[in-house]
This record gives sequence, C-alpha cells and structure tokens, in this order.
Amino acid sequence: MPKLIVTTREGEEREIDGEAGLSVMEVIRDSGIDEILALCGGCCSCATCHVHVDAAFVGLLPKMGPDEDDLLDSTSDRDAGSRLSCQIMFDDTLDGLKVRIAAED
Repeated sequence: MPKLIVTTREGEEREIDGEAGLSVMEVIRDSGIDEILALCGGCCSCATCHVHVDAAFVGLLPKMGPDEDDLLDSTSDRDAGSRLSCQIMFDDTLDGLKVRIAAED
C-alpha cells in the first residue's frame, strides 16, 4: 500500500497508508486529519483541500486543469507546489508523496 506523508498546519508529520485509486484528499480525510474541509466533496469547486506538494513530487503529478488553477488563484497561500488534493489521484507511483496542508483562508 503506498504511503502518503502529510504535514499538518501545526507542523506534525504523519505517515498514512493510502489506498490506491482514492484522491489525496480522500486519503487525508479518511485518516482522521480534519484540517482538510473538502466542502465540495472533491468536485473541484472550492479550494478547501489546498495542499503544498513537495518539490520532488510536483513533476510526477498530472498537469493542473484550468478550474483548479482558477480556484487556487483565490487562495492567499498559493505557491509553486500548490494543488487541490481532490485533483490528485493517489497510486503506487506516488508512494512517499509529501504534502503540507495549506493555511486556512
């Protein structure tokens, strides 16, 4: 089972066994970390699942779509590694993926 490494807003690093086929948002939510609100349920219509992807993994992710890009423009904590975790499908190729949960807007 691939591992996801999540840094919470408080700086706590947690290693999670993630189920391939779920989104990163679902893996985080199902692990009990409640900092990801995911108000839209993964429909790419809010930015409450914003994470910062470690630079070593950014190139492994699929290209960002225009809707995701527009939503991230509305956040105050966007950087080069910003992604919506609902738009990243988790699988074995992302084993060890490191993300940090973005500041709450």
